[in-house]
Amino acid sequence: MDNNLIFHDSNDLADLSGYLKRALRLDGAGAVRLRAFGSVLAVYVSPIYAGSLLGDGLTVIGLRTINLASENELDSLFLIEDLLAAAEKSIEKDSLTVIPPKTASRVGWAGISPPRQGWVLSGEVEQEKISAWAKDGIAEVAEALPESIGSAIAARVRLRIWGKAVGIEHNFPAGSAFAMVGLGFIQKGVPVKVYRSHGWIRLSTDFGHVIAKESFRFS
Repeated sequence: MDNNLIFHDSNDLADLSGYLKRALRLDGAGAVRLRAFGSVLAVYVSPIYAGSLLGDGLTVIGLRTINLASENELDSLFLIEDLLAAAEKSIEKDSLTVIPPKTASRVGWAGISPPRQGWVLSGEVEQEKISAWAKDGIAEVAEALPESIGSAIAARVRLRIWGKAVGIEHNFPAGSAFAMVGLGFIQKGVPVKVYRSHGWIRLSTDFGHVIAKESFRFS
């Protein structure tokens, strides 16, 4: 079995391309992890990451699943821009087959495995609140980071802001709201479902999921 990705139709391929474009805007040097389970392709990205395999630090993981036209077995890591280029090449050729590029070096977040089972629905959050929290965080980051600040300090500031809990009744980090908006997982007026499993929290819509450790830091 080869690792070529064969999609049902052009809409599925365009879906992958659009998702990768949004992920690339959030992290221009980022990686994407592809896991295929039979005919289901799971596409993971991490727009915010500073933790380790021990779980110390903020980790926000985005997940979008897309159906494939044939079964596949795959667990590989690629640069987002490389996989996007491969998808765009297939679109230009009017082909439904994507030939994955060369694999990328491992990144720490790809070794973190959120639970796949045991998720329990704990409530819903209005889409408007998710959007407002993302907007507020972006404004706070912009205000806190003068142009002259060093990259290491800037990274710490961003992680402090995005790691703060929002939605006190749910305790998820502000970075989860940012990822939901940035990855295109919300729809105007449609509530976002909140799930929990073993210290993890997941925001879900029909468009995708954002997974992070629960956050209890409010300032």
